[in-house]
Amino acid sequence: MTQISYIAENVALPQLNHEAVASWVEKVAASLGKRVGALSYIFCDDEYILDTNRKYLQHDYYTDIITFDYSNRRRISGDMVISLDTVRTNAEQFAKSYDSELLRVIIHGVLHLCGINDKGPGEREIMEQHENEALAIVPSNIFES
Repeated sequence: MTQISYIAENVALPQLNHEAVASWVEKVAASLGKRVGALSYIFCDDEYILDTNRKYLQHDYYTDIITFDYSNRRRISGDMVISLDTVRTNAEQFAKSYDSELLRVIIHGVLHLCGINDKGPGEREIMEQHENEALAIVPSNIFES
């Protein structure tokens, strides 16, 4: 069974169906030849992620997600710090729903752990393709009501 931890720093935890998230993450990872180990989602506000970005990456800017990769060859493992403030801002900027943007960011971190990058030439388009494929198979019960 996949072990996913959910932590909140200065925000309320999103109302996610943890079993549905685990199933989704496992399917996406398997499609890339990976198995899922221990994952942590740390949901936070902009100030927390800015502090994390400065402290660990020496970057002085806000971002939606920072992924710390502890994976080995076939098993993904890591911590994913997600700013819900930036998720909301990005959803508004790109005319997307907050829920769909949150799911995009949740799976974005998993894709990084699976070895998909988005900084080099042409990599952003490859990442977006994988995100779209993952979003197409999101379980209908991913959010708790």
